[in-house]
Amino acid sequence: MTNLIAGKTIEEWKNELPGLQKIIDTEEVFWVNPQLESCNNRMINTEIGIADIEDAEQRLLRFAPYLATVFPETKEKNGIIESELVNIPKMHQQLSEMFNQEIAGNLYLKCDSHLPISGSVKARGGIYEILKVAEEIAFKHGMLSLTDDYSILADEKFRTLFSNYSIVVGSTGNLGLSIGIMSAQLGFKVVVHMSTDAKEWKKDLLRQKGAIVVEHNSDYGKAVEAGRQESQKDPNSHFVDDENSTTLFLGYAVAAKRLQKQLNDMKIPVDQDHPLFVYLPCGVGGAPGGITFGLRTVFGDNVHCFYAEPTHSPAMLLGLMTCKHSEVSAQEFGIDNITDADGLAVGRPSGFVGKALEKDISGVFTVQDDCLYRILRELADSEGIFLEPSAVAGFIGPVQLYVSSMGQDYLNNNHLEQKMQNATHILWATGGGMVPKDVMDDFYLKGAVS
Repeated sequence: MTNLIAGKTIEEWKNELPGLQKIIDTEEVFWVNPQLESCNNRMINTEIGIADIEDAEQRLLRFAPYLATVFPETKEKNGIIESELVNIPKMHQQLSEMFNQEIAGNLYLKCDSHLPISGSVKARGGIYEILKVAEEIAFKHGMLSLTDDYSILADEKFRTLFSNYSIVVGSTGNLGLSIGIMSAQLGFKVVVHMSTDAKEWKKDLLRQKGAIVVEHNSDYGKAVEAGRQESQKDPNSHFVDDENSTTLFLGYAVAAKRLQKQLNDMKIPVDQDHPLFVYLPCGVGGAPGGITFGLRTVFGDNVHCFYAEPTHSPAMLLGLMTCKHSEVSAQEFGIDNITDADGLAVGRPSGFVGKALEKDISGVFTVQDDCLYRILRELADSEGIFLEPSAVAGFIGPVQLYVSSMGQDYLNNNHLEQKMQNATHILWATGGGMVPKDVMDDFYLKGAVS
């Protein structure tokens, strides 16, 4: 009997989706989402909106005195977890030379790779969810109120309280780091289920911080499911669901309001004549999804969000293309989901993110591992910025926007061709700040032979 993928044979899917064969052959592709719609006259999400983003921002502000107390690296910014937005003109030139393609507009790097505490974009959503859980528990026990100075959470009595509760998560690495470090600091028992893709140094660091690491000889999906099942057995356990959590989603979404302020401070306009293009590395979709939700809420149709995935892990691409989201996986299409971009090594996308944002994601492109290493090395040489392979996945986005036929059609259909000299391109760097030097040196060396 022929195996069916969401009710169709693979041949039926190929006939329906002409570009599918190239994806199955793990070739680089640039795909534009035909379901993209204007933000005007519609709610991006009927269940959450700008008020929820502002509520999340206020919660982070309440916790800032606590974070500044227990994490000295946040003290300079008074406990605010935020990253720089930096112009990268030398890398802009390098990309143009590498791919023999001029890129109109200006290139910036959003350095979530160097967010304090856990050194990745996951510091936004992951840390926010744990803080929200801690606040709810402290409220429930009458030990905290909205008018308190939250630095009191550093007292031992709170650690004793939280030690009665556990936090569980499944991760390829960076989400586990943010959850593990924050949970252990507060006093929670924390268990991180890690997939086979997770790097050893991330497991070691988690154990040093006091987390229990459970290793699985399987991919991300199996690690998540194991974590979910474990958490369900304990009423005092909270499972951080990277695939479906609206709390994580809102933690990521706060980035948009902060980016808006950074752009204003740098006098970089975003409007109909000054389009903003954002390129987001994508694994299961939680972080890029939350950020996209925030960006579209703040900037509307003036922002264009493209996701970057490894050619061997095109989970979100397949979910959006087929309109089946989490009902399909890369493995079902014969794609192995094996990539050095460990943070993006996901075979099945989040159904929540795909469905919530199928009208807001501009498109998805894929990139080969050897290209990631080349870009990683060029960025280090040109700008002195070191990222992990996953974090540079977005860098070919501005190039593909120009060289691919779908990219050109996107610019033409959205009447953007004459506005590109005024465009701002933001490459969202998602991780690398905590990578040990010897591991980073290996990444850099691979860039020389790629």
